[in-house]
Amino acid sequence: MEHSISGQAEYIVIKAKESGVNVIGLTRGTDTRFHHTEKLDRGEVLIAQFTDHTSAIKIRGKATVMTKYGVVDTDV
Repeated sequence: MEHSISGQAEYIVIKAKESGVNVIGLTRGTDTRFHHTEKLDRGEVLIAQFTDHTSAIKIRGKATVMTKYGVVDTDV
């Protein structure tokens, strides 16, 4: 069961503004755990998807996050 409005899971785009930005996927369910990590260098872009297993995405470092709701820059 995917959680979305249009029948497809939500995507976000993360663009690193510095090297060493960490993107961490967190699990869905009774115990929230880290299940996937990526490290981005400056200028790299990651397209991430919310799924049955991913309920949250944590970003450490300076990055721009683009979603269908708008654009957010991290405050580091």
